[in-house]
Amino acid sequence: MPHITLPDNVPGIRSLALFRPDTGKHLYELAQALLRSGSPDSSLTNAERELIAAYVSSQNCTDFCMNSHAAASRYLFGDQRSIVDQTLADPSTAPISDRLKALLVIARRVAADARTVDAEVVTAARAEGATNGDIHDTVLIAASFSMYNRYVDGLATLTPTDLAAYEAMGERMGTIGYTHKGTYHPDPA
Repeated sequence: MPHITLPDNVPGIRSLALFRPDTGKHLYELAQALLRSGSPDSSLTNAERELIAAYVSSQNCTDFCMNSHAAASRYLFGDQRSIVDQTLADPSTAPISDRLKALLVIARRVAADARTVDAEVVTAARAEGATNGDIHDTVLIAASFSMYNRYVDGLATLTPTDLAAYEAMGERMGTIGYTHKGTYHPDPA
């Protein structure tokens, strides 16, 4: 049960965006910039960006964000959708690039304690082909999703337990991205 009065049957961050449209708009814009736009010199695909968000959310034990962003990543990976679950289970053995494995080490450290992102892990990511944009975006995705995770869990938002509920969310996020349009109910006055 949510700690504050939120719209009925609206899960996760969507309920918080309805509760505070003024902040929700900016949170959605940030997600769009991080997961669909990225830095000019970043080589991360949208599927990889969603995977980083899902991975950080799994590290933070935030089921809503992990499941919704994993669903978006699966949708974007298409025929290679099994990569998502393999990565969430164990990135070191997942069939992903060594560059992405190195970036997930950075993401994990940001989620746990950003002060542990040291020259060694950054150098390792660079050695695997990570660009400045890749490193920047990985850190910002991990930091932002740690905040989103704490926001969703800190207010105990609705978290569907049926994994099928996330498939439609993943397809929506994979096709239209993150927009507050359609999320907010306009004032009828």
